[in-house]
Amino acid sequence: MKYDLVGQDGNAFSLMGYTQRAMKEAGFTIMEINEVLKDAMSSDYNNLLVTLDKAIQECNQRRVK
Repeated sequence: MKYDLVGQDGNAFSLMGYTQRAMKEAGFTIMEINEVLKDAMSSDYNNLLVTLDKAIQECNQRRVK
């Protein structure tokens, strides 16, 4: 597992930046990345964490394949 939110700065903008970079490295399109970030910002901090964690898990799965 290359990417992990654990141990990252807990600031929402830092987490979004980290996830955005991970998604770019994993080959996601700009549209896919923007959709994840939009969903992450659509509610509270807990929603942000859940949404970004799902994206990070997908990044790790793509790296395995």
